[in-house]
Amino acid sequence: MNFEGLDSGLAEYAPTMHSALDPVLDAHLNSSLLQNVELDPDGVALEALPVPESVHIMEGVYSELHSVVAEVGVPVSVSHFDLHEEMLWVGSHGGHATSFFGPALERYSSFQVNGSDDIRQIQSLENGILFLTKNNLKYMARGGLIIFDYLLDESEDMHSVLLTDSSTLLVGGLQNHILEIDLNTVQETQKYAVETPGVTIMRQTNRFFFCGHTSGKVSLRDLRTFKVEHEFDAFSGSLSDFDVHGNLLAACGFSSRLTGLACDRFLKVYDLRMMRAITPLQVHVDPAFLRFIPTYTSRLAIISQSGQCQFCEPTGLANPADIFHVNPVGPLLMTFDVSASKQALAFGDSEGCVHLWTDSPEPSFNPYSRETEFALPCLVDSLPPLDWSQDLLPLSLIPVPLTTDALLSDWPAANSAPAPRRAPPVDAEILRTMKKVGFIGYAPNPRTRLRNQIPYRLKESDSEFDSFSQVTESPIGREEEPHLHMVSKKYRKVTIKYSKLGLEDFDFKHYNKTLFAGLEPHIPNAYCNCMIQVLYFLEPVRCLIQNHLCQKEFCLACELGFLFHMLDLSRGDPCQGSNFLRAFRTIPEASALGLILADSDEASGKGSLARLIQRWNRFILTQLHQDMQELEVPQAYRGAGVSSFCSSGDSVIGQLFSCEMENCSLCRCGSETVRASSTLLFTLSYPEDKTGKSCDFAQVLKRSICLEQNTQAWCDNCEKYQPTIQTRNIRHLPDILVINCEVNSLKEADFWRVQAEVAFKMAIKKHGGEISKNKEFALADWKELGSPEGMLMCSSVEELKNVWLPFSIRMKMTKNKGLDVCNWTDGDEIQWGPARAEEEHGVYVYDLMATVVHILDSRTGGSLVAHIKVGETYHQRKEGVTHQQWYLFNDFLIEPIDKHEAVQFDMSWKVPAILYYVKRNLNSKYNLNIKNPIEASVLLAEASLARKQRKTHTTFIPLMLNEMPQVGDLVGLDAEFVTLNEEEAELRSDGTKSTIKPSQMSVARITCVRGQGPNEGIPFIDDYISTQEQVVDYLTQYSGIKPGDLDAKISSKHLTTLKSTYLKLRFLIDIGVKFVGHGLQKDFRVINLMVPKDQVLDTVYLFHMPRKRMISLRFLAWYFLDLKIQGETHDSIEDARTALQLYRKYLELSKNGTEPESFHKVLKGLYEKGRKMDWKVPEPEGQTSPKNAAVFSSVLAL
Repeated sequence: MNFEGLDSGLAEYAPTMHSALDPVLDAHLNSSLLQNVELDPDGVALEALPVPESVHIMEGVYSELHSVVAEVGVPVSVSHFDLHEEMLWVGSHGGHATSFFGPALERYSSFQVNGSDDIRQIQSLENGILFLTKNNLKYMARGGLIIFDYLLDESEDMHSVLLTDSSTLLVGGLQNHILEIDLNTVQETQKYAVETPGVTIMRQTNRFFFCGHTSGKVSLRDLRTFKVEHEFDAFSGSLSDFDVHGNLLAACGFSSRLTGLACDRFLKVYDLRMMRAITPLQVHVDPAFLRFIPTYTSRLAIISQSGQCQFCEPTGLANPADIFHVNPVGPLLMTFDVSASKQALAFGDSEGCVHLWTDSPEPSFNPYSRETEFALPCLVDSLPPLDWSQDLLPLSLIPVPLTTDALLSDWPAANSAPAPRRAPPVDAEILRTMKKVGFIGYAPNPRTRLRNQIPYRLKESDSEFDSFSQVTESPIGREEEPHLHMVSKKYRKVTIKYSKLGLEDFDFKHYNKTLFAGLEPHIPNAYCNCMIQVLYFLEPVRCLIQNHLCQKEFCLACELGFLFHMLDLSRGDPCQGSNFLRAFRTIPEASALGLILADSDEASGKGSLARLIQRWNRFILTQLHQDMQELEVPQAYRGAGVSSFCSSGDSVIGQLFSCEMENCSLCRCGSETVRASSTLLFTLSYPEDKTGKSCDFAQVLKRSICLEQNTQAWCDNCEKYQPTIQTRNIRHLPDILVINCEVNSLKEADFWRVQAEVAFKMAIKKHGGEISKNKEFALADWKELGSPEGMLMCSSVEELKNVWLPFSIRMKMTKNKGLDVCNWTDGDEIQWGPARAEEEHGVYVYDLMATVVHILDSRTGGSLVAHIKVGETYHQRKEGVTHQQWYLFNDFLIEPIDKHEAVQFDMSWKVPAILYYVKRNLNSKYNLNIKNPIEASVLLAEASLARKQRKTHTTFIPLMLNEMPQVGDLVGLDAEFVTLNEEEAELRSDGTKSTIKPSQMSVARITCVRGQGPNEGIPFIDDYISTQEQVVDYLTQYSGIKPGDLDAKISSKHLTTLKSTYLKLRFLIDIGVKFVGHGLQKDFRVINLMVPKDQVLDTVYLFHMPRKRMISLRFLAWYFLDLKIQGETHDSIEDARTALQLYRKYLELSKNGTEPESFHKVLKGLYEKGRKMDWKVPEPEGQTSPKNAAVFSSVLAL
């Protein structure tokens, strides 16, 4: 807002307004403000300024009633009359909010909203107050408690809010969009693009949204679509304020002059009926604020920053005699507001004072205000004092209400048995260092707990955990009592609770409030979910895997690329790796390594998950390396190109993970054998007899990489097996350092525990000297542990506990083929220089990117979770922000965590299994572009796997080159399934059934039908899917699949692999077609595809009323199309074509979606008919079906 160009000569108009009142008001205001308000910041007057009784308020004429100090010396930034209670709210430039009750302006509440930014707008709601600052929206109760705090993007510069209804809010600012926020869920629901950026003022009528822009324009937008309907170019410079009433819009602002911006004394007035400007209104003050004050007429109040106020009619002439002065304490007025009753005006000035002007001595701010709740007064002083030393003092002097009910103290004796709490065990460190003097022991405080906070456990809670008799899968847990260590809730094994609707009513959002996708755990061998997430969040791995496509039917790299594509598309919804795990189960090496668990072993946790995931880690890296080495151009999938990452002879997996080594074998005869090799990961080798001694992680890592050991080996010189010394030297360091921790016994667990304790003591000594010797640390001292001087990136003692693992390590290749490894901190970068500069000298810095841990929980058999540092590129794609954050991935539970939690391992329940260190600036070395390798040729004709298929049995016509689908084309889809595993359920005592594990389905037939063109309704895909897994139920009555249809030896159908058909569907999704079908959500889930919602047209939901039952395809076809389908069995061609016809019928009945009311009547008739028929289709006289007719003459001719 422009503060220059104010005309001081306007003061001559002041005495002409309310001449009888002006002398009294001026004398009172000047003396009282100077007497009761000290502008010295050390002495702040917080009391309301009383008005002497000599001041008389004339009815119908606005005069000053009260002035009050909100915050001395801090300018008032916004004022707002509460719309629900008799209160006035004031916000300051310092981010402080103050409320005043009633016309007497009694202080009600005062609290800090923001520590640095000014409050830009206040909006009152029924349950609290909304405060808008630069990039923060805070909802607080009127007493100051925070209801929610919504942080906007740091680049946002918000200025205005508009409450469109009770739960929807629009927020605008200097950027080129306006956000719509749902106040119930506190989430952004829409982002409307604004052609003219800089929305600082918003208003609303029953016809339009009005947006005032900094460029001087006012745009009128549609209430439903938010599209611009009209636009007024009000001022050439900038807009200061505008208001809307009835059919009039009035605006004030600044115009461009040769010397810059100047306040325009012409108010622009527009008629909203004809959408044009009418005669501008010339006023006699420099307008900065304006409001309509409609009482008997549509008056306008025009306020200048110097305190001059003028009332006039928007279509009349302004009279200089209608000017009066507000007399602010500061030089400028900063804010102005009008109460809902139009009886009170509020002004805020630049010195922190608020002035209340009213038109009656006892005004009300709202027509109907509710009562305001006040704090209850203290009643202690009103009771008579009692002298308890007198035995004869009657206790009846204490007033007690008469009651006939039982008193709380009248407790039955059976319920009053003593239950003493067991004293907690004394810390072992205290007992070790204790010195006794007589019967009193003295010991230094080990600082393992905060003061006065000791966890107690009752016997009942202990016995509760004793009731679980499962044997812990890890040898660590067998040595101790696992129930003494409580597993944090977010680390416990999560399970899906199934209802009769399956997964539709399960709230995954409760477990994952991010936009990253979790993975479902109910699939066999889903213990590897955490490792799939780790590989996905490695950006080069994510990109190269999605660029890969080959001709192998069961290629893990291909299936992992399909899964990564789903994770990219998901917006917080969980995905499932069913196709990937299906391919994983078919690989013989996986079975030979014991990586495929039986369902019973996985449910009971009998397998050692820590060892299992480490073997899986080695297997998957080796398998991906082999898959990516195959460079032959695929034949079956002509659309597949060679990955842009790959170079001849090696794969990018090898470039990323492989470490080149020299293995030297020295026999005692003196002969030395050297051979080159490579490895994709390392296994930690722990030192012998190091208990209690300090040992850096870097030392253990160097020992594990440059391993030296004595073993029996063949010597060519001696021609027999001889004791040899084998050493390993590093030639080339990998870009991603993968480490298996091998904590498989109590010995390794004790090593981690001891090293964490030693590191904890050393960190405290590094800060404060000796930990013992009666040295006490204040709270400020503990916080200084996180200061740069201490070089410890932590702010509390809890963050130092159970930490041995460094966040970064530094590796250097020496000239004599040696390797130097050391822990690295951010402080070391100041001393040694940036890591990028040192890479030229063979020095590399690796940052911790992920840790996979084994959770020991005897109640559930344990689980595996991952801590992953998610990079900037993932946040940019998912959330539009650029920052890094650590997250906990526990199947479908995803939660942000502090970075110290990723390296804290309480060995009693949280055991490290796998570590991933990534070379700094890794992404800059690789091409991270993803080129979709699936091309249109996958839709062309292909050979069938079935040996007995004949052309006369063909049920579809493949697409020709001129029929390739385009964006928005319709495709009818239907799929049929078979059951691989039956559902596991239990019967409760009340007779209800509870699903423990759902049945495992596999897709058996997929049909796609043309949705337009001369061949509309003719299938172009009708694939039967060959399966190598045992089918327990073909579901012939519902699927039409018969035994033998999926067997390549005897089937007469067009039989293909799942991967082949999956590629066809992926191409259709990527090209942007719209799928029409019935119950497509389940179909895509079993096929394991993620389809954008705008590409799915599901007749289940098109013909569905809220809170009503879903209607079957058979009944819809009979009711709307007069077709009787699914007589004996289901047929996917028939179902897909029927769904297409139903969609055409929907467009016809709803007039392409433009007449929802008339279509609603059609649905009501549908549901009434269904209830009468009990949702059953009458049996036909002669059973006929479209699939039995000669529909495919063209197919037979082919």
